[in-house]
Amino acid sequence: MISFESDYINGVHPEILKRIIETNSEVEPGYGFDSHTKNAVAMIRNACGCQDAEIFLATGGTQTNQLVISAVLKSYEGVVAAETGHVGVHEAGAIEYSGHKVLTLPQHEGKIDARELKSYLETFHADGNREHMVYPGMVYISHPTEYGSLYSESELKAISRVCRKYRIPLYLDGARFVYGITSSRTDLTLAGIAKLTDIFYIGGTKAGTLCGEAIVFTKKNMPEHFLTIAKQHGALLAKGRLLGVQFEALFTSDLYLKIGLHANLMKDKLLKILKSFNMKFFYESPTNQQFVIFENSFLKELEKEVCVSFWEKYDDTHTVVRFATSWSTTDEDLARLEEILGKLAQREG
Repeated sequence: MISFESDYINGVHPEILKRIIETNSEVEPGYGFDSHTKNAVAMIRNACGCQDAEIFLATGGTQTNQLVISAVLKSYEGVVAAETGHVGVHEAGAIEYSGHKVLTLPQHEGKIDARELKSYLETFHADGNREHMVYPGMVYISHPTEYGSLYSESELKAISRVCRKYRIPLYLDGARFVYGITSSRTDLTLAGIAKLTDIFYIGGTKAGTLCGEAIVFTKKNMPEHFLTIAKQHGALLAKGRLLGVQFEALFTSDLYLKIGLHANLMKDKLLKILKSFNMKFFYESPTNQQFVIFENSFLKELEKEVCVSFWEKYDDTHTVVRFATSWSTTDEDLARLEEILGKLAQREG
């Protein structure tokens, strides 16, 4: 079997694993007060061009989203997101479990539109019954989105302006951050995102680390006693050094960029193969996730040799699946996929 199921199914990038092993015998303080975490924080600040950034390392994406949203919002506030947003669709109600409603806007290739956001907020604040309603207290976006799509700099600026006008924070989920900033079709940089958002996180789990997400508060806006809040959420790792060492490695010699560039290069090769067999795309993204529509009987045969991720039912006879490339995708994987598709196409023909 070969797998394009997701970008976190392999263990850990060899260079990161090497650093974990090299530092294994060191004696370091716990809870993120170790020297590696401090160094990683300094490296992330430099990469962001934001020396005032406050940074906290958590272990996973859902944990990070719930922690940030519940720590920032007041009890009567909710978070605005696209109707396909990860916090509303694929996090098992984790946000609602923390007491905050996900308020949805229409999605456009996974993205929200600044004009629709502005209209939504205008309508809410003009409503005479708003005291009886959930207040929109934060805007959530992801970059890349669930569909691998990207916000342009102008789109992010427009959303940021709306958030500034209504004095609500803009939070960017960066679970696949490295694949966005290394896409050949982006005009956004790490520093640009740090400037335009209030909070974002740099995903490690989907970018070669064993686990880990770096939460970045960009405006000296980390909630008071955030470490204590994190502990209440089970998000404070005693052996915080594990996260520190990994992000230290990720930002050494721009490893995070190399990982993103490799996955996107593999994506380009994947696209070429899929198109050579005239595959029908549900969405062709500029990043490492690609969404393809397969006839169900063809998919059943394909899955005997290739792992892909179910996305959604397309109709009674077709299914949308996701292919994902990562740091671990090889040319041999792609060659094998091409061979399998060729064999199945010949059989179908």
